[in-house]
Amino acid sequence: MLENGLRVIYHEDKSTPMVALNILYNVGSKDESPDKTGFAHLFEHLMFGGSANVPDFDSPIQLAGGENNAFTNNDITNFYDLLPAENIETAFWLESDRMLGLNFDDKVLDVQRKVVVEEFKETCLNQPYGDAWHHISDLAYKVHPYQWPTIGKVPKHVEDATMEDVKSFFYNYYRPNNAILVICGNIAEDKARHLTQKWFGDIPSGRIPSRNLPLEPAQQKLQQRINRAKVPNDALYLAFHSPSRTHPDFYPTDLLSDILCNGSSSRLYRRLLKEQQLFTQIDCYLTGSVDPGLFIIEGHPAKGVSQKAAEEAIWKELEEIKSTPVPARELQKIKNRIESTLVFSELNVLNKAINIAFFELLGDADYINQEVEFYRSISSADLLRVANEMLTPENCSELYYQAQEET
Repeated sequence: MLENGLRVIYHEDKSTPMVALNILYNVGSKDESPDKTGFAHLFEHLMFGGSANVPDFDSPIQLAGGENNAFTNNDITNFYDLLPAENIETAFWLESDRMLGLNFDDKVLDVQRKVVVEEFKETCLNQPYGDAWHHISDLAYKVHPYQWPTIGKVPKHVEDATMEDVKSFFYNYYRPNNAILVICGNIAEDKARHLTQKWFGDIPSGRIPSRNLPLEPAQQKLQQRINRAKVPNDALYLAFHSPSRTHPDFYPTDLLSDILCNGSSSRLYRRLLKEQQLFTQIDCYLTGSVDPGLFIIEGHPAKGVSQKAAEEAIWKELEEIKSTPVPARELQKIKNRIESTLVFSELNVLNKAINIAFFELLGDADYINQEVEFYRSISSADLLRVANEMLTPENCSELYYQAQEET
């Protein structure tokens, strides 16, 4: 850790000619005010709008033979660069300069506000099912700030963002003592240490606001909403409250989602889509958020199949997985698939850098080396227990999309 509080992790990998530099800022949409949402996502865009000494980020990276990008979610804002090892100092220069200070320019803010608002309209308002997360998060969360999606509640919050708002958000959260830097690839540790101190050591730390997020109380009854919209077909979503990313039950929950719907041999896909032809599309996934998240089943009923019949078929499968232990062969097959995915993912130096940063945020970067064993240790009894605790009507938020007929 540097004196200014920046946490730094080096991982040397001589099997690649590249180096990935990843900076994770411990700020996401859950840190926003309910009347000023979408700011973390806005900052993902603003951070590419120029900084104290760099008017343009893309050109230097491209000239150095590299690439860069970013993503934002409920919990974090993450920036990454991938360059040939001999040119990695370019990334240190760029990332340190935008951590030092953004280019607080009215024209840049105006442009990025418009870009983000247009993205909101394109992905949420004008795309079929695009507002699903607005409905699901609002149904499932009553007090926790996961009750709005990363893009924000409404476009107006970003439209009304002032320069004062922007400066306050930046200096509250985009400070070295609220960030994790990972350097991963073909670079010696002594060189990585030298460049880190050279480019980041003098950046002043900040006073990070304390995070006192309200705990979401246990859901006591089924939440339901029907959304009649201009969508091609009816759709249904079942959202169950699920464990946080750091909870031991995250791993059996993740296995349950794969058993239900990951691949052509999974239960919901094979039985409900292929055999019974009740759905044209079905999926199961979980948010994997730092705080307790959601376990989602999403389905598009086939033509002529009512939403009620489709939902009843899903519940029948859920009752089976709650009453009958998953056979050892089926469980081992899913574990093997997950292990293979994890191992191959870590062969990519950029994936490794991003994962190391996230695990460090969760409490220990070494979790990256323990995940396979976490999954291996799960038993059928664990799955049965978690399924019975989680997959209940009173823990469920149900969203129906009903297609409006064209007039």
